Amino acid sequence: MTEIIGAAKPALVNLHGKPIVKTPAEPEVPVVDRATQLPDPSGYRILCAIPEVEDKTAGGLFKADETKKFEELTTPVLFVVKLGPDAYADERKFPSGAWCKEGDFILTRPHAGSRVKIHGREFRLINDDSVEAVVEDPRGIARG
Repeated sequence: MTEIIGAAKPALVNLHGKPIVKTPAEPEVPVVDRATQLPDPSGYRILCAIPEVEDKTAGGLFKADETKKFEELTTPVLFVVKLGPDAYADERKFPSGAWCKEGDFILTRPHAGSRVKIHGREFRLINDDSVEAVVEDPRGIARG
């Protein structure tokens, strides 16, 4: 009998026929505390935030969630949040100094770096030499 119930309602009971108790959602972390939970990049890495993707197209149509996720995944535009302690420290590799600083919008390759989600927002850890350009206004820039 337990197998029949479990097969008929797999989302409601476990394999032993006992009801599955829904676990409470994790409490929401206040916005003020979220910034203190960002990782400090190590070595020559840079922590970058991914700018929010627009909900609508230029023509006013709403984008599907899958489309927004794809745009977020492949965006070449990143916002520099923190520089690692060794970023741009090698004077032979960077004779003219740092290529970017905290608060800059940068261009990089679409899949550069390691992706990590923190409180639902996606961030990337990239190498200091992955920066290809600094842009003043990133609006209108899209992957080609």
